[in-house]
This record gives sequence, structure tokens and C-alpha cells, in this order.
Amino acid sequence: MTSKQTLSDWRASALQLEQQINRVVVGQQAAVRNLLIAVFARGHVLLEGQVGVGKTTLLRAVAHGLGGQYQRIEGTIDLMPADLIYYTYLNSDGRPCVDPGPLLKQGEQLSVFFFNEINRARPQVHSLLLRVMAERSIGAFNREYRMPHIQVFADRNRVEKEETFELPAAARDRFFMEITIDTPRDDAVLDDLMFNPRYHDVDALIGEMAASQIPYYQLNDWAAAIQQSIQPTAALRKYALDLWKASADPRAFGIKLNDVEMDQLLQAGASPRGIGYMIRAAKVRAWLENRDSLLPEDLQAVYAVTMSHRIFLNPMYSYRKDELIPALIDSILNHIAAP
Repeated sequence: MTSKQTLSDWRASALQLEQQINRVVVGQQAAVRNLLIAVFARGHVLLEGQVGVGKTTLLRAVAHGLGGQYQRIEGTIDLMPADLIYYTYLNSDGRPCVDPGPLLKQGEQLSVFFFNEINRARPQVHSLLLRVMAERSIGAFNREYRMPHIQVFADRNRVEKEETFELPAAARDRFFMEITIDTPRDDAVLDDLMFNPRYHDVDALIGEMAASQIPYYQLNDWAAAIQQSIQPTAALRKYALDLWKASADPRAFGIKLNDVEMDQLLQAGASPRGIGYMIRAAKVRAWLENRDSLLPEDLQAVYAVTMSHRIFLNPMYSYRKDELIPALIDSILNHIAAP
């Protein structure tokens, strides 16, 4: 049985990690908090943003803070599923050799797997990654390889669309969160990023972080204990259920959007997996806020980041996705009364 003191000690380590990451990646406090929630809920994350906004630096900082092994692969149009498992080469004697690829190289010590520009990879590669994300294992060389501590972080460049493959609904639904990384808007932060030499050497910047206080190999146990320690009330359970139902049938809750035929808007709402992920995220947020019960503000804080990528518009409205999905999320949170 995990004691309250143990949970408190873990929380202190988590908040210390958050502070360190915010010193490395400035102006991204909301994204850092969401990423931290995903880490302690053991969920995979899809990052989206423009080039050069700090996505890779952020993930490197997280990997450094958690310890364990880190692997990265670049999404390209010619990448094949086998490239994640093994690679072949000629040794110095001219003989062909086979070595483990990025998924297998570190064995069970693999903690963070970063898939850069995942939408440049083919659907066959996405399928392999989905199995790894769901089962934390993979079959190769006539045996099963387990990766019990792996957490997948992928990013998608939203600017360039040439030679890319849009992630299907099943793939996006496997991601615990979809976090948008935008350019900071604070002029003081931008000035610091431009002129402070500290931010010009990423290796040195990450090297400033203190040694990990969070053992990656215990995170699964931590996450389970956190989920057990936070309990919702009956009223909050009903509130969460209404938030989920509204994502599939907003008309039933009197939700309307300007210039939209609401009966034609949605192709599908959030999945049951999605509502489960939302509750997991909300519990971690409550824990980080030093509470042992859920409040409506916990659900509200994680609703968009866990549910937005699980709501699919009909084709006639899909070109307005960037406008309509945030508007729908805001309307749901504003129309459904919190207990």
C-alpha cells in the first residue's frame, strides 16, 4: 500500500522536474505541464507545431529527467517497418551483418522513443508503432521483445504537407494527448531566446539539468498508485460522462456553433478509450495540485488536450477543423454545468 508520504515525495520530484524543464524550454509552461501529466499517466504523446519551436529540445529534456535510454528516428517516405527493428550493413571484412534497430537496441531499458515527423512515414510504419504503443512489445528474430517502460513521443510538422501521410483515426486515438507547441508570444521570452547564448547550445542547456530524481523503471508503479489514490464523487462521474457524450452529440446539450449545421458536423466523437484517458490525466493533475479528490477544474484543464484529436468532423467541415474543434471544445465546457 502506497502511503500519502510516498505520494508526496513523488510529487516533489515531479514538480522539481517540471521546474527544470521550464528552465530549458522557456515560454511553454502549459505544454510542459501537459507532458508531465502524460508521463505520470503513462500515455503516449503526439506533439504538433511549426519547425524550430522546441519540440525536440523539450523531449530531450524529459528523457534526461527520467533517465533510462532514449532513441530517436526520423520519419521519411522511404522508411519501412523493418528499419525500426534492425539494420543491415557490411562489416570491415565485407561480410553482411544485422544489428538491432532503435526499438530493440536498448532492450528493456528503453524509456523514451521519439518519432520525428511521424506523418512522413508510411502507414505500414504507423501500424507497427501502434502495436508497440498498445502492447509495449514486438516480435522479431523468432522471439518476443518486451519494452515495459517505453513511452512514445511523436511530432508532426503542421506546415509542410508534401510527401506526408495523414495519421488515421485509429493511430491518433492511441495517443494519450495531442499537444500543440506554439511560438511564445511574450516579447521578453523571445528576446531571451534570440540573444541569450545559453539557449544556443542545446547539449549544454540540457546538461545543466540535475541528475534524474525519477527512476523510469518505477513509473508504471507510480502511475498505478496515483490512479488508486484519487477518487471522484458521484456528481463528478456524471459530469465526466456528460463531457464525453457531448463530444459525440453536442445537439443533445443545446450546443450550437455559428454557420454550422450541427446535425452535419460530426463524423465521430471521442472513443471510450478517450474518456478513460481524460480521467487518468485529470487524476494526475489533481495529484500534482496536492489533492486526493477530483474537481471539475481538473477535467476542464485536460479536456481539450485529451479529446480534441478524437473528435472527427464530416468532410464538408473538415477544412475548418482548426477553427471548429476549439470552438466546439469551448462550447462544451461552457454549456455543461459543473457540479
